[in-house]
Amino acid sequence: MKWCASCVLPDTRPDLQIGPDGICNACRTHARRTDIVWDARAQAFQAVAARAKARATSYDCLIPVSGGKDSTWQVVTCLEHGLRPLAVTWRPPGRTAIGQRNLDNLISLGVDHIDYSFNPKVERAFMLKAFERFGTPALPMHMGVYNMPLTLAHRFDIPLVIWGENSADEYGSSDDAARGFELTETWLNRHGVTHGTGPKDWIDNELSERDLTPYFRPRGEELVAKGIAGIFLGYYFPWDPEISLDVASRHGFERDPAGPKTGLYDYADIDDDFISVHHHIKWYKFGFTRLFDNLALEIRNGRMTRAEAIAAIRERGDQTPHDDIERFCAFLEIDRQRFSGIVEKFRNHEIWHRHNGVWKIDGFLIPDWTWS
Repeated sequence: MKWCASCVLPDTRPDLQIGPDGICNACRTHARRTDIVWDARAQAFQAVAARAKARATSYDCLIPVSGGKDSTWQVVTCLEHGLRPLAVTWRPPGRTAIGQRNLDNLISLGVDHIDYSFNPKVERAFMLKAFERFGTPALPMHMGVYNMPLTLAHRFDIPLVIWGENSADEYGSSDDAARGFELTETWLNRHGVTHGTGPKDWIDNELSERDLTPYFRPRGEELVAKGIAGIFLGYYFPWDPEISLDVASRHGFERDPAGPKTGLYDYADIDDDFISVHHHIKWYKFGFTRLFDNLALEIRNGRMTRAEAIAAIRERGDQTPHDDIERFCAFLEIDRQRFSGIVEKFRNHEIWHRHNGVWKIDGFLIPDWTWS
């Protein structure tokens, strides 16, 4: 493994590339933000909002939301620009109490809202299949999160879908076409976290096409014919967890008093019990965890040095979300032994090696790491 000399991410992270100077593409992209004229970007968004309002016959825009700090910031920003949004949520099967409270608070800001619950029997079967096939239990969630809002925008003739961050910008991508302001079908196929699959690829004797209805989206040409565009709000305004947290907190967003569910932040990934499991599996596949992602953002935003980030990783040590894994297994109706067996299939043997019966990563970021 190679580690970025600026942040704490390795080259095993999908789409992250480390250049000859030892700096990853995500850090280089972030450094170029100083060249961005944000006032001009904000004016560009005002023009986007004006076009949407001029074309709308019902809602001006549709905003996929979870109730988290980022979606709260998205809603606040759109309301401040005079947009009339429809907020829609894929209802996670592991929604937390604090997640529900934050979602209720977001709705109270003044939006119509659809809380879209998928058939739990279908979701359970689909999630288990994705977990066993790709080691990615969040694949159905990502497919639903990206596809269901587009279907609703198409059905309601809503001209604009407003997403939050462009992960191709924030976390590194070698695909220049994926960067920028627009979410396209090409972007979804490349960065939609579905391993290049669509709902038709999951039809079998257990899951029919009708069962998977919510996971389908309109074809690209259908969206173009209706003039429906998808944009990333993070292109028009600085995307920083502390900025969105500040706005969300001033509008009633609640942090988790129990501390982070996973990673560094006590205000992220707190609305769903299962998302920590998705992040945990990165450890086996790529040799890093959600904590590394969070710390990389803190370094890029100048709030932490790389040495301080490494010290934080050492201090927190193992962050296996045992309680969330138990809840996840209960939902899938599998035991912990089966869970561990599935996860073990996706251990990356290019980076993990056994030493005296213990799995270790040679050349790990922290030489004195305690392996277990």
